[in-house]
Amino acid sequence: MSGAIKKATGLTGMAVAKNPHHTLTALYNKILRAVAKMPQEAAYRRNTELIVQERAKIVASSPSVRDIEAKINCGQVEELIIQAENELNLARKMLGWKPW
Repeated sequence: MSGAIKKATGLTGMAVAKNPHHTLTALYNKILRAVAKMPQEAAYRRNTELIVQERAKIVASSPSVRDIEAKINCGQVEELIIQAENELNLARKMLGWKPW
């Protein structure tokens, strides 16, 4: 399906992502930059970095959207984009809260 374009997500109100590889890569890089500002011993930083680095590798190494969805196994790419946006917002808030 690497050449096929997804026509619908099947989820009400959720549009198909136009360039999910680029969007996810950009979001994952922003998350990694945000958590890099946290102390290395912070549990949130350690755990978030592991998850995001793993997902970024999957996105970089998977040519098709279906492969990304199958390997990450947390929903469609559109849902992964929302998850990444939410994680980025949380990481930025954590920098302000400084719970470590």
